[in-house]
Amino acid sequence: MDRWELSRLISRDLLRIRAIRFNFEELFLWTSGLKSPVYCDNRLSLSDCKARSLIRDGYAEMIRTDFPDVEVIAGVATGAIAQGALVADKLNLPFVYVREKPKDHGMKKLIEGVLLPAQKTVIVEDLVSTGGSSLKAAQELRKANANVLGMTAIFTYEFPEAVDRFKENQCELRALLSFSTLMEVAFEDGYITKAEADMLEKWHRNPQG
Repeated sequence: MDRWELSRLISRDLLRIRAIRFNFEELFLWTSGLKSPVYCDNRLSLSDCKARSLIRDGYAEMIRTDFPDVEVIAGVATGAIAQGALVADKLNLPFVYVREKPKDHGMKKLIEGVLLPAQKTVIVEDLVSTGGSSLKAAQELRKANANVLGMTAIFTYEFPEAVDRFKENQCELRALLSFSTLMEVAFEDGYITKAEADMLEKWHRNPQG
């Protein structure tokens, strides 16, 4: 299966299970402070066997192809811990995950699991919007002397701000599904009207506005 076909299948699964929702009357508020007419909750895919397997296998094939030297998979807490563990198991690789902040007790770890110095690491993230929190995980792994090969995600909003941030941080990003493909499929399958698709495109050009 080529990536274009896989991307469209994942899009349809996420729309089917309502992991992706639209609201043009009351916008969704993101953690970053942005307001959006579209919201993506990839955690819901874990409860659907078909979507879960499709995403896991898509991650695994992408990592095998684009990062063949990978030695360890690192999930980003909390959204990508389960996804990362599934992918690591599929690839028969070690798994670690990166906390948002260190524990305030015990060993006070930020990175959970065994990560060896210079180990070639691919990060599994569930979603990339502005890129800030995702790249923080990459920075922490590098501080721990990991050799970060790149990051994979289920979905990226393709914001220019995020593209620039990943370039500045010299971190390759690969995503199974992009905003542009999602909008195409959502319109084709009747989840949004032409007028709503136009509004989404306008929002995407200037989400802060």
